[in-house]
Amino acid sequence: MTQPAPPSSIALTMPRLALYGGAEGFGWRLAEALAACGHKVDFLCARAEGRLPEGVVPVVLGRPPLGRAVKNLWFAWAVEKRLRQKRYDAVIGLSRTWNQDILRVGGGPQDIFNRLTLAAHGGGAAQLLKRLKRALSPSGAVIGWMEARQFDTPANPEQRVVCVSHLVRDWLLEAHPNLDPARVEVVYNRPDLSRFAPPAPERRAELRARLGLTDADTVVCTAGTNFALKGVGTLVRALALLPPRFRLAVAGGRHPDAWVALAQRLGVAERVHFAGKVDDMPGFYGAADVFALPTYYDACSNAVLEALACGLPAISSSRNGSAVFVEPHLVLPDPGDAETLARLIETAAAETDRPAFTWPDDRPCGLLPYIHMVDEIIRRKRARP
Repeated sequence: MTQPAPPSSIALTMPRLALYGGAEGFGWRLAEALAACGHKVDFLCARAEGRLPEGVVPVVLGRPPLGRAVKNLWFAWAVEKRLRQKRYDAVIGLSRTWNQDILRVGGGPQDIFNRLTLAAHGGGAAQLLKRLKRALSPSGAVIGWMEARQFDTPANPEQRVVCVSHLVRDWLLEAHPNLDPARVEVVYNRPDLSRFAPPAPERRAELRARLGLTDADTVVCTAGTNFALKGVGTLVRALALLPPRFRLAVAGGRHPDAWVALAQRLGVAERVHFAGKVDDMPGFYGAADVFALPTYYDACSNAVLEALACGLPAISSSRNGSAVFVEPHLVLPDPGDAETLARLIETAAAETDRPAFTWPDDRPCGLLPYIHMVDEIIRRKRARP
């Protein structure tokens, strides 16, 4: 076993240093893990929120209070300026920046995102308006240009590109056919398995009793911030096709008014609970019976992995990178198909003798592969004359 690289100076770059949010939470944990290895870690960000990772120095670069296009360009420029001012042994890019040793791709290319998510915004005039807004968006044009600079003409020719799923890798190579596939690796997300685990029977009974649930109730849960993209509308329509014992609990998001109105129109409003931001996500999963995420687009949903780790049968769409961890018969081909989703929910709820979920050994995941990459990069640089 190789010895870890000597302590070095490392920079991580991302607009927001925070624990809340999938990509942000990963960056926070990776920074703390690298600091725990003895490295000097700077986190270059536009703003830092909440508790800071232990041993990590936030370098707040700020961003002007202008539109998204200007903010993206400003942050990339500010990172470049900082990297010219201070030399780091390794740089890890977690967003749209240009000069790094490791670029983690936590989402897919803009063009493919736009194509796959269009149906999430309705049909007819609503879809046409969304298409028009995207076509005229300065932010969309800027993001497309920044992506081309990241992948087609990288500032660092030795840049390692790491995607969060094989699905994202496929999307990336489709959008950038000149990108060398040998340079594109995959490391999946992995939840904290000490936090996300099946609850003890007494704990589960306590969680359900607190919510006024009985043994006869079957709770379907989901989690996400963008309800349209996560397929919450499909879930509500599926609930209307299921027997009254089925209930839906939704964690995350803001302004659920449109989905509350949909539930009211379909006569299931009393069976849907919008929980808002949930601090105890293991408890949220622990009170449920099935997890469902009929997403229109997800690079590698953490929520699916967390739910599986908590012992829930999970349903997700084929447009989710973490659907590779879901049982094949519970993968939804069309995220807008409420009838098929209702059938999958009934199937999952009836599977009482499922084996416990075990993490596959053949999929690189979590923080350790990044720590090893950093060690390799530092050793290679120090071996040069």
